[in-house]
Order: sequence, then structure tokens, then C-alpha cells
Amino acid sequence: MKLEIITPEKRLFDARVKLVQVPGTNGSFEILKNHAAIISTLANGIVKVIAEDDRQQLFEIKSGIVEVKANHITILAVT
Repeated sequence: MKLEIITPEKRLFDARVKLVQVPGTNGSFEILKNHAAIISTLANGIVKVIAEDDRQQLFEIKSGIVEVKANHITILAVT
């Protein structure tokens, strides 16, 4: 899967990943390969990313939106 995390200031992340966990406004959820298409609002919390080489990265956000479509994840976030 391809993940992009973009803020108004800069692009925080742009790489291929195995898993993304996001703080949805109705609760945290994970995105894996072949996830159904979705658009969701994000709440204050941590975005957890596991890269294809199993490295984990954490990004703290205040709010945002996530879009998942055809194994491409875009997160527009306020940090």
C-alpha cells in the first residue's frame, strides 16, 4: 500500500506500508492491504505506521481526514 501524510506545512511521509492505524473520530481503526474504500475524519491522537520492512513510525496529529482507495492511503492532517 502507498501512504501519504500531508500537513499544510509539508509532506510528512510518502512510502509503501503494511499497516496504518489512525485515530478516527468514532474510534481508532487499522487499514490493511485491500481495505474497502473509505473517507473518515480523524481526531487528536497518534497515527501508527508499519513500513514494508517492519519499521514502526508514530505521528501525532490534532485532526484530519483519511481517504483509502485502491491501496492508496492519503491522510490530510493538522499537527
